Amino acid sequence: MTRQVLFVQGGGEGTHDNWDDKLVASLSAELGSGYEIRYPVMPNEADPSYAAWKTVLEREIALLKPGAILVGHSLGGTMLVNVLAERAPQHAAAIFLIAAPFIGKDGWTGEDLEPDAAARLPKGLPIFLYHGSEDEIAPLAHVALYAKAVPGAHVRRLDGRDHQLNNNLSEVADDIRELG
Repeated sequence: MTRQVLFVQGGGEGTHDNWDDKLVASLSAELGSGYEIRYPVMPNEADPSYAAWKTVLEREIALLKPGAILVGHSLGGTMLVNVLAERAPQHAAAIFLIAAPFIGKDGWTGEDLEPDAAARLPKGLPIFLYHGSEDEIAPLAHVALYAKAVPGAHVRRLDGRDHQLNNNLSEVADDIRELG
């Protein structure tokens, strides 16, 4: 059986086709056969709103088969956290956040994003956090804020890696495969 992976892109003009597509290509190559990566285009990526992204994310999550993996990069990870804090997925196997900005105390503010939503993520669901030490967009301190909000999360601080993790998701793929 093919395992599904939902990859949620980050925000910003051209992100889907010119930035995060490289992350999806890396993840796909690293995972190999046996995985189907769903990579929806998110609405108005240049000026994203939670309401619009939430609609798409809820629809995409509802289409997933049991055992699916949820991956969010950058603002896409933050949006995913907010959706999952409101309604836990029925069949997800794990959540993977890559360079996701933390919204809440000591993190960033978000006009339409709930502060500290990470603390309300589903209990018992494996959560993996990845952040590059050279990230110039979302500060490295944000991964520590997520780790504090989500005790037991698997934290991967990657030396020398940027916001895109240098377009190399080999560690993410390794952790996905380890889930079995």
